Amino acid sequence: MAGIFFMDNSAPIGVFDSGIGGLSVFRELTKVVPEESMIYVADSANAPYGTKSRRFITNRCRAISRFLVAQGCKLIVVACNTATGASISTLRREFSIPFIGVEPAVKPAAIASKTGHVGILATAQTFKGEHFRRSIGLYAKSVNLHEAAGTGLVELIENGMIDSPESRRLLSQYLMPMVDQGIDQLVLGCTHYPFLIPVIREILPAGIQIIDPAPAVARQTRKVLEQNNYLNSSGVKRQQFYTSGSIEKFTKVLTKLAGGEWAVNQLVESVSSD
Repeated sequence: MAGIFFMDNSAPIGVFDSGIGGLSVFRELTKVVPEESMIYVADSANAPYGTKSRRFITNRCRAISRFLVAQGCKLIVVACNTATGASISTLRREFSIPFIGVEPAVKPAAIASKTGHVGILATAQTFKGEHFRRSIGLYAKSVNLHEAAGTGLVELIENGMIDSPESRRLLSQYLMPMVDQGIDQLVLGCTHYPFLIPVIREILPAGIQIIDPAPAVARQTRKVLEQNNYLNSSGVKRQQFYTSGSIEKFTKVLTKLAGGEWAVNQLVESVSSD
């Protein structure tokens, strides 16, 4: 087993994703646990994870987690639905710090639905994940689920093409068949997709609720920090960003999504997935 339990509550939280999508979780964390230091890793050189094998994804998650543990992280948020489904059980078994995962919010959507039809926009790998299939078995027996794999959306978001003709075309292609089926809830099953919410709202008819899992992930993170007495009480915090891809490209999109000026570091290839 790698890692140790951290007693220093000023230690940072690690957050990682295949790219910039996890920033939707990062921004919620800054609201719910504003006192915490965070280290964000974007594995942009290997994005998107949704088209990769389970073995590849697990190896990357293991390697990035080793890096974050080496940086002194007291808790790690796997801010990616695909990575959660592929690797969270392995990570919790191999490391001795808490891990928080992300999964499509099927339960609240099923409870809130009045029409009995719930749409889920996610990656193909997320739909195959054990966490997703278990959630369906537990919470979606009373509703009809309409699934759409958002192929191509992650790449557009990674390139900053959020409000573009191509993103609108793809979203219409994926969403309108679900609208025709009478959905009144749309679950976003990829942490990249919340950045598309303004465009999605323009496409969907009024009255369809969009469910972003990021706020629930942030609340669960705070709960686990409190349970372990890990909340930062030092009054000192820092934010660090790493990418395995282009620093210039990541910085440009980060600035567009988060505002302000951020220093981004290169995630060196000593962080291998071998």
